[in-house]
Amino acid sequence: MAELGKSAVPKPRVDEESKGFWEACGRGELYVQECGDCGALRHYPRALCPECLSADVRWRRCSGRGRVYTFTVVHQNQAPGFRDKLPYVLAYVELEGEGLRLLTNIVRCKPTEVRIGMDVEVVFDEIGSGIALAMFAPVD
Repeated sequence: MAELGKSAVPKPRVDEESKGFWEACGRGELYVQECGDCGALRHYPRALCPECLSADVRWRRCSGRGRVYTFTVVHQNQAPGFRDKLPYVLAYVELEGEGLRLLTNIVRCKPTEVRIGMDVEVVFDEIGSGIALAMFAPVD
């Protein structure tokens, strides 16, 4: 069972728009953006709300629970930091309560065990320098 980890996994680019998300992940919490004007939730982080174009950005803590919406098992990737982790699962997880879908990895199970509709919860993989990646694992 392959998991992405502390090896040579590329670090995410942290900018003003995504800083709140990455800081929360570093604390072991999952946050998404919420528009302060219309209340729309969004992920990936952006400066403007895609619904109403407001720049009033707030951060909202998520439950960290969800379901696998769709997935694929990656068997080939020669990029440094990934080739030694093959095979791994790349999935969209629909967050329970928020309705947002996050592109993520499914970990702590064999790729052959992943199913659409499977209940999952967020786990965090520290990759160094206070940065952690939000991934999802099956709910026991």
